[in-house]
Amino acid sequence: MKTSMREALIEAATELFYADGLRAVSVDKVIEKAGTTKVTFYRHFKSKDDLVVAHLERRAEQERAGITAAIEAAGGDPDRTFQLIAQQLGTMACEQGFRGCPFINAAAEYPDAASAVRIQVDAHRAWCKTTFADIVRPLGLDDPAATADDLMLIRDGAMVAGYLDDADALAASFLRSARALTAA
Repeated sequence: MKTSMREALIEAATELFYADGLRAVSVDKVIEKAGTTKVTFYRHFKSKDDLVVAHLERRAEQERAGITAAIEAAGGDPDRTFQLIAQQLGTMACEQGFRGCPFINAAAEYPDAASAVRIQVDAHRAWCKTTFADIVRPLGLDDPAATADDLMLIRDGAMVAGYLDDADALAASFLRSARALTAA
């Protein structure tokens, strides 16, 4: 299947942004990696920030697909869902070049909460929190939204730990933490 030039630009940007940082990578570097021209770049993206947003949309799709697959495979069992998510986190942390959460990284580089980049970060985090609340809702907890906030904090910590710690320890810690939180 032939990749469109827009997709080639997003793929190149995703690789470069994740490895080197959003602000550190120039449009020219992305253009060179994608093997295209500035005219073609600007035909697809009005600005570098638009490309950063497209990169984050791609990363959000990937994370959402993984979480959705875990939910479906677990058949509605919250504990099994968290087991599968923990396995995914451990696997992800073992990947060559893992540099933590692309959304946390983007938020650190784009402090303006009104920027298109931060709006994309916030949208993905809202999706995660809503999904975590949906996962725990069958447990009959007093406040699934508050539990989802806590699970998001655990997820964020796991993403940072994945960059710094052992992948198996990260997966086990995420699962222990999710179980302790949802057993209360």
